[in-house]
Amino acid sequence: MAATLNTRPTGARRLFAGRDHTTAPGDVDIPRSTLRLLGPNWFAAVMGTGIVANAAATLPLQFPGLRAAATVMWALAALLLVVLSVAWALHWMRYPETAREHRGHPVMSQFFGAVPMAMLTVGAGAMLLGRDVIGLPAALAVDWVLWSVGSALGLLTAFTIPYRMFTRHRVDPDAAFGGWLMPVVPPMVSAALGALLIPHLPEGQPRLTMMLLCLAMFGVSLIAALIITTMIWSRLVHHGIPEAGKVPTLWLVLGPLGQSVTAAGLLADAAPGALPDNYVNGLTVFSVIYGVATWGFAMLWLALALAVTIRTARARELKFNLTWWGFTFPVGTCVTGSTVLYTHTGAYLFAVSAVALYLLLVGAWLLVATNTARGVLTGNLLRPARAAA
Repeated sequence: MAATLNTRPTGARRLFAGRDHTTAPGDVDIPRSTLRLLGPNWFAAVMGTGIVANAAATLPLQFPGLRAAATVMWALAALLLVVLSVAWALHWMRYPETAREHRGHPVMSQFFGAVPMAMLTVGAGAMLLGRDVIGLPAALAVDWVLWSVGSALGLLTAFTIPYRMFTRHRVDPDAAFGGWLMPVVPPMVSAALGALLIPHLPEGQPRLTMMLLCLAMFGVSLIAALIITTMIWSRLVHHGIPEAGKVPTLWLVLGPLGQSVTAAGLLADAAPGALPDNYVNGLTVFSVIYGVATWGFAMLWLALALAVTIRTARARELKFNLTWWGFTFPVGTCVTGSTVLYTHTGAYLFAVSAVALYLLLVGAWLLVATNTARGVLTGNLLRPARAAA
């Protein structure tokens, strides 16, 4: 298979470094190397943890203890966001050359989109769950700050990362992979979670402006994601499935699909009081027609991604690395998408699907979180990969 990207091999190894890479004792100072190699891909752990919490908050099936457990998960995601943000800031200050290398790397740079999505996920969790602990005013303030910063950063990644790909990188014909979606999906997350803030704005121009901004960001992300998904499908048809380390990134396609269904439904719910009645009715109809059609394709892609993952695992090629967090957040968006479709249609199909997908999400989170914790404790995720012999 042709080389995926024309880049230095050390960067690719850092991205996909996992427990299968080892470093001899004395080769590296783990605390220093951890900070030096810290990349934006670590923020995927915040996304994956936060979506477990947020998806539970509105799940069609509620039972005693679920909301409390979800609130604990939100608190864990918030803690991870704080710790990683501080560590990443220190990384930029102490190792600016490495940070610039990550920014310019054609693979690692794609994962800068994880940073704003982590902020947006935790912010929404404050409104959905954290308000029970810190109160509505504080939750609203937290969400506004994280949504504003996350949206600004998300729009920045949606522009700068593709621009750098267009102008600075040479991309091989078989290079397309799910990671290309990471920088363009944040505006869709902003559109979906911005809907939670619309009712808290004054009526008139403030609500109208927020609604239109969210709809515009819906379009920014949707069209870019459709183009990239088509390229990924073409890559799979013409070049076969990617190397094992990138197989989990196939699941990332579910992210813009499930999140767009969620965004359409939540914006339709927030439209009364922000848009004229005829637009409210039209947006509600659109959210159902678009949502059901897109949900159907998402289920097809889920089946394909699952089949490829099982095939790779049976061949004993699926070694743990940080891309496994791709098994979590995208599935979580399908949970929330199914939930809003159930809310709008009353169809038990979507209620059952939401619960089944949530069970898959929780199982995936337990698997990935356990392996991540083990990798951190043993140091395998905190060491640079050794050069190939």
